[in-house]
Amino acid sequence: MSTDGQPHILAIGGGSFIPNDRYGMTPSPLLRYALDLADQDRPRVCFLSTAVGDCAENIARLYATFSQLDAEISHLSLFPMPNVPDMRGHLLNQDLIYVGGGSVANLLALWRLHGVDDILREAWEAGVVLSGQSAGALCWHVGGNTDSFGPQLRPLTDGLGFLPYSCGVHYNSDNQRRPLLQQLVGESTLPDGYAADEAVGLHYVGTEFVQAVSYNKDAGAYRIEPDGSGGAKETLIEPRLLASS
Repeated sequence: MSTDGQPHILAIGGGSFIPNDRYGMTPSPLLRYALDLADQDRPRVCFLSTAVGDCAENIARLYATFSQLDAEISHLSLFPMPNVPDMRGHLLNQDLIYVGGGSVANLLALWRLHGVDDILREAWEAGVVLSGQSAGALCWHVGGNTDSFGPQLRPLTDGLGFLPYSCGVHYNSDNQRRPLLQQLVGESTLPDGYAADEAVGLHYVGTEFVQAVSYNKDAGAYRIEPDGSGGAKETLIEPRLLASS
């Protein structure tokens, strides 16, 4: 839990983990930055893999990766039933909650069915740091674009809305992302917002965007706003470069 008592969200466009010959994956500087926001000697970290249906292989991989951090690790599954008897108590007792990628549409539907959406808002307002990449970044915003329904991206307009913005993820690695987000913002289907390249995180305190961070000097973040004529304008935000270790 953040020591300043304020709500923090780190929305990651991609690159939470880096391939590693020994461990398979290792936490990237973005994930370590999220842990630093919790500012605890041995933070309690819970990850949610709802967006991939709580795949057992994915959960095992995440435990192997998170175990490389000096942290107390747990997870919350909803399949075939919640794996903890008190979801609210478990999530409110965390310092950092991390949400993995996958289908953001399915993730939102399952969270709402089980009341996880309300618990996460309560945790966020109590100072538990929220983070995640791809679906786990988009979910905190009003919406963005998603491949939840197939390889042709479609608008998503019913995000949790903790953050009153649109969000773009994988902004430099999927050529559908940029034009569709700009179209949606330009036509007011989505509000103005922010987008992140791979290896970039968007840091919000409360509902205010405070900075972008990255471990890739060539990656960027972007402010997306209506241009007043039915289109959108994009402004580059230079991320603060994080140390590689």
